[in-house]
Amino acid sequence: MVNSLLRLARPRHWIKGGFLVAPIPFAVAAGAHFDWRVFLEGFFGFCLLSSSAYVFNDLHDIESDRKDPRRQDRPLASGEVSAGVAWVECVALLCSAFFLFWLSGITLLFWIGGIYAVLNVVYSLHAKHVPLLDVFFLTSGFVLRVFAGCAIVGVTASSWLLLCSSTLAFFLSFAKRRADLRAGFTEKDRGALSGYNLVFLDHAMTISAGITIVAYAFYAQETKLFLPRRELVGLPFIAFAVLDYLRLAFVEGVGASPTEVAYRSIPIRICVVGWAITSLWGLGLFERGFP
Repeated sequence: MVNSLLRLARPRHWIKGGFLVAPIPFAVAAGAHFDWRVFLEGFFGFCLLSSSAYVFNDLHDIESDRKDPRRQDRPLASGEVSAGVAWVECVALLCSAFFLFWLSGITLLFWIGGIYAVLNVVYSLHAKHVPLLDVFFLTSGFVLRVFAGCAIVGVTASSWLLLCSSTLAFFLSFAKRRADLRAGFTEKDRGALSGYNLVFLDHAMTISAGITIVAYAFYAQETKLFLPRRELVGLPFIAFAVLDYLRLAFVEGVGASPTEVAYRSIPIRICVVGWAITSLWGLGLFERGFP
């Protein structure tokens, strides 16, 4: 039962919390105050909130999942977890998330978390069946994590930061829909797929990837947070990771979701670590010390 409840909560997807973490080093380099306790409360609060959304989505899709051989082994569809127990888990995760937000003492996290919860309800009930609208809702979840990260350190998200994060989020969201098509899902499984094909999604991913790389280059230059001649030290890792994802999708035909690719691809994981280390060095946080 415990294993089934964990599967239902999808903790593997907590990796998306990287969007919440990403703006924090830049904020600290700009002089923002960092508190480890508040950070952990905000980070895990959002993780639990996202898990609550996944449980709600599976509750809404329980009947369609039971009819699909590819999703019949999900905890709810297979009968490992009853709907009543799943509802209890959903509410418990939701309440735990907002309890952590309350402990953090940051009121803005309540608003961001509330918006995230409402958007996920709308997504599960209707938006995920509408082409493009589904991608915009998926993207909003990533961007709200960025806002949460900024709220944790008490700063306002810059326009360049939002441009970088939103275009990367669009890239990942289009990649998810592409993975759905590659996996053989149709509009009967997910309504929005009626409005997509591989050609469109390939172009959408390529456009989003290009804008992401260029936007990050401008962000690094315009923020004035990096030490001289260190502004673009992280750019090669960003470019390599994004282009390698495109290579995996277009050349090798990898049809896994972005979350699965992140876990499976060693080069992409190396790029994430490389970007983090070089960014901290470029911001001078190794010299000044990180809280």
